Amino acid sequence: DWVVKLIDVYPDEVAGDPALGGYQLMVSADIFRGRYRESFETAKAIQADRPLLYRFALPTANHVFLPGHRIMVQIQSSWFPLYDRNPQTFVPSIFWAKPGDYRKAVQRIYHAPGQASFIELPRAAER
Repeated sequence: DWVVKLIDVYPDEVAGDPALGGYQLMVSADIFRGRYRESFETAKAIQADRPLLYRFALPTANHVFLPGHRIMVQIQSSWFPLYDRNPQTFVPSIFWAKPGDYRKAVQRIYHAPGQASFIELPRAAER
């Protein structure tokens, strides 16, 4: 699984509300099962230690990053208990996974020549 979160990070100091200093507001997020990276019709096993292309979009959010705020992108392999656990082995259905099917996940994001990774954020036109 790939969980991607777009987060608005408030400045370290927020005038009028010190509790919001450094606050991290999740703007948009989604989870993507790697087994469906090529098609949602057919699940496919993932080969270990091999760069693979993943392309997906987060749900649209009408949000403005104010001056002094930072954009954070958080990537993780689990969102448990909000989303069911992935055994990290290829089984016909994760709902039938046995305890022995569960493995530790190791995920890498490559950024070498020929393996560039990027995140594209839309920008609204200024008024």
